[in-house]
Amino acid sequence: MLPFYLLTFAVTIQAHNQLLPGSCNFESNTCGYTSDADFASWTLHKDGRFVAVEAAMSDEQDGEIGSDNSPQREIRGVLLSPALEQGEWSCLRLVYQIIGSGSLEVLQRTEGKSFDRPLWSSQSPSDSWVISSMDLQNNTEPYRVVIEGKPGGSPGSSVAVFEIHISPGYCLECDFEESHLCGYSNQWNANVNWYVGGGGAQLLHNNIPNDHTYNNRTGHLMYVDSIYAKTFKEVAKLVSPMTTVPMSGCLSFQYQRSEEGGNLFSVYTRDKLGQYQELWRAETESQNEWSGTLEEWIPVQVDLKAPYSVQVVFEVSFNSPRGGRVAIDDISFSPEFCSKDSEPTFDPSIANCDFESGNCRYIQDQVTGSLWRRVSVKPNIFRNGDHTTGAGYFLLAHSRLSPRSGYVSRLIGPTLPGNMKYCLRFYFSLRGFNQTDQALTVYLQPLQQSSSQEKIWTQGERSRGIWITTDVTFQTSQPAKVVFVSTCRSFWDCGSVALDDISLSLGDCELTTGLLSSSLPGHCDFEAGLCGYTQDKQNDGADWEWRRGPTPTSYTGPRGDHTTGLGYYLHMEASPMLPGQSVRLLSRPLRGSRGPQCLRFYYHMYGSGTGQLSVHLHKDGEDVLLWQLSGEQSVAWLRATVEYQSDSQHQIVFEATRGTSVRSDIAIDDIILEGGPCPVMEIKAPVLTSNEIE
Repeated sequence: MLPFYLLTFAVTIQAHNQLLPGSCNFESNTCGYTSDADFASWTLHKDGRFVAVEAAMSDEQDGEIGSDNSPQREIRGVLLSPALEQGEWSCLRLVYQIIGSGSLEVLQRTEGKSFDRPLWSSQSPSDSWVISSMDLQNNTEPYRVVIEGKPGGSPGSSVAVFEIHISPGYCLECDFEESHLCGYSNQWNANVNWYVGGGGAQLLHNNIPNDHTYNNRTGHLMYVDSIYAKTFKEVAKLVSPMTTVPMSGCLSFQYQRSEEGGNLFSVYTRDKLGQYQELWRAETESQNEWSGTLEEWIPVQVDLKAPYSVQVVFEVSFNSPRGGRVAIDDISFSPEFCSKDSEPTFDPSIANCDFESGNCRYIQDQVTGSLWRRVSVKPNIFRNGDHTTGAGYFLLAHSRLSPRSGYVSRLIGPTLPGNMKYCLRFYFSLRGFNQTDQALTVYLQPLQQSSSQEKIWTQGERSRGIWITTDVTFQTSQPAKVVFVSTCRSFWDCGSVALDDISLSLGDCELTTGLLSSSLPGHCDFEAGLCGYTQDKQNDGADWEWRRGPTPTSYTGPRGDHTTGLGYYLHMEASPMLPGQSVRLLSRPLRGSRGPQCLRFYYHMYGSGTGQLSVHLHKDGEDVLLWQLSGEQSVAWLRATVEYQSDSQHQIVFEATRGTSVRSDIAIDDIILEGGPCPVMEIKAPVLTSNEIE
């Protein structure tokens, strides 16, 4: 990483942009930033002009928040900004360093909410100061910036912040007049690179043009020159900071090219997987309209749709040392598209459906015969319920009980625009199929009748009768629809196929995997550990166990987790415990808030001797009961929703108590804690009760 390579060329740079409250260079004080007294202190190093939290072990530190598997206590320093009131969009730039090992995270804290919203994080150590950028969206309520540093356990590890810089506007915008160059960086190449031009000093040439911002020699711009190009297709890349929030609108910039030919200039986006998408390409010099525009600044406007994190890359490639020069300046962004004709950003959520209140935008193909039926299973010990709540609705295609065999069930989704990449997620459950290759297939069906449909996924999982999730990344060249197809060729081959919780997002599935689970504070799916939850060692007869797959005792416990069907959950194994003994799981300390809070989680209580599961609010050394359930409930995962209020620091406690026999396993999964009242769930009378999934 060489983000500061460019700074060596920035000579006599003058700052002119307005700095907003919350900015600090830590020269003589911390500008109102304070260390949270509940955690390690950030120390102001006046000689070095930075604040740091270091890996000196301290007895005062609370080790409960540490790594799930490591007994070593973890140091955590929390630095809080003063209260900020900034209604307009702004950009926070952080100059930081992680020495040895550790992590740094920036969050946004709004008054009255128990959880901070993550903005950015890094775990990459560096030998020098590194700049990162994050967009602060319009906010009507006052908020604080929270900087959380965790130096690693290795000796000498530390996390330091050199400067916090908050300015109006978007992080993509830049006129290159300040030394940080708005976080833009040159992707190093041995022969051709982007340099800072202007400022009254010329390093390579005296014919650098006037900048566009001030139209003089003292303003700054970025340029790349072919003079050192050695091989065919030498490429120079100027890379913006990574966007941190979804953005759509008009990206504008100014550029000019010298009279010599021999270069290609284009603008791309690059996502976190390194995949490129071209936004714009300059016309070739051979075309006549170029005469008269050389050496002049040319404005460009291009639509940018970034529903997930991307960088904007300005790329110039040369085919010889006489390839000329390209300069750019004044990059700006507007949330309005460049023209009224621009297609609005597609909202992929129109293809989401949990089938709780109907089939959403999915329609049945009446021509091909058998229909998918929307069914509900009441919670009991014989039949598996839906995936959404355990007691709601899902779609079911054919079963052995059908009066006919040899048919197809087709479910057709809404129209998706072309030239886009999508991530499709859904849950399926198979029962009794012998020929699994035909059980469930997903096709992409173009709107044009002449085009043939494309198979994008087919079932590869054996029949287990549990809900299993799958991710499918696909790209459309033209408008198309997703079609779910289940085929039954003969009576002996067929079982039943269930479908639930379909969701669609933009971009590659790898970009969004886990985005809505344990990466958010208050969310835990137990896929990567305990997410900061800890075992209560004082009052426990045993521990919650982290497990995947079925539990060891037959006729009790789940056969798979709720998150993916093939992942992890927490489980109380009753076998080694005595009746009445309990296991307790504590959340990390949660801040109090004025408004209501909503706790949602999934529980599994199956077994003839099942005991009791309860949820407590623990504060001031005492437990207050919030929710409780006893006895066997269902073979399915069921959803619990608990609304509570606490105006002071507290913890949530999950307590499972063993029942009369070893068939007393209790499991929990997919905990979500968030602010605001719990959404009202509509309970409707079942249209059809069915046990066919089992």
